Amino acid sequence: MAGGSQSFQKSKVDGYGFERPEDFDFKSYEEFMASYLSVLARRAQRWKNTVGDQTTAISKSRKIKRFCRKGIPSDIRADVWMVVSGAEQRRMADPELYQRLVDNQLDDTHPVQCAINLDIHRTFPENIHFADTVDANGLRKPLCRVLSAVAKNNTQVGYCQGLNFIVGLLLLIVRDEDKVFWLMDTLINNILPGYYFPDMKALQAEQELVGDVVKWKLPEVAAHMEALGVQWCLVGMKWFICLFADVMPVETVLRIWDCLFFEGTKILHRVALTLVIANKEKILATKTFPEAVDLFRMIVSTPHTQDCHTFMKNIFELTGSFPRSKLEQMREECRKKVK
Repeated sequence: MAGGSQSFQKSKVDGYGFERPEDFDFKSYEEFMASYLSVLARRAQRWKNTVGDQTTAISKSRKIKRFCRKGIPSDIRADVWMVVSGAEQRRMADPELYQRLVDNQLDDTHPVQCAINLDIHRTFPENIHFADTVDANGLRKPLCRVLSAVAKNNTQVGYCQGLNFIVGLLLLIVRDEDKVFWLMDTLINNILPGYYFPDMKALQAEQELVGDVVKWKLPEVAAHMEALGVQWCLVGMKWFICLFADVMPVETVLRIWDCLFFEGTKILHRVALTLVIANKEKILATKTFPEAVDLFRMIVSTPHTQDCHTFMKNIFELTGSFPRSKLEQMREECRKKVK
């Protein structure tokens, strides 16, 4: 069931522990959930009929890819992520690694640990599981342990702001530090290689690629952004660093991650392009640099993104063909630009 099920509809806190803003639109949310709950029930039955209780035994196939695109039921989400991402296979090769890293954590005076400690308090302060008021059962200590272990195991990365939001949301969903560590380690090494290196060149290249994809699919928008002097790195850097975790509605982020763990970075580009397509007229109507930048801050949290099921349909239907070979060729050109 979705984290925002009916018992939470009038609550000040959603099913994941996030405080709802004062102006939260309960009416729109309830209308969306009324239809989405039946979708969730249908999808859960389809998954059960297909994989039964053998979640960890599933193999990557076209059918499972299609299922991931339509959403993974919350009760098996963590296990499916582990399998389709390759994290489970990596964990089985060294099952004690996380515990060894925790037992030999970085010293509190280490610069990387200092950076992590600074960000622990900045991670989802509006979430009851991370708030200052939570007791020893909160998620701040697990967050610190996982981030430290990831840094120790990936010395070329260390720590990068934004990882805290990814690990924080993973902890809320997966509820298992060991699995969260392996999912994060797999993201860094296999799914998003180079994204979190200190020079951030891979991430800069991805932002160049966002611009090139828009130029390919929506040349009019690309020309308008260029005329206003808006660089795509100002628009999409935060989206890609935290994998939309700190900018979009949680349910939508989880649906994006359902696909990301299976299909990789192409999903992030489909999401970015869908946001541009859905707001094309508004973007073209902007007259100044600040106006355009402000609009891009707003488009990630609209009713369009709240309806995660329709939004996820759109990222495949509105964006059209996205050949991996073409995207890789374009990425290679972008990498040359940022060297």
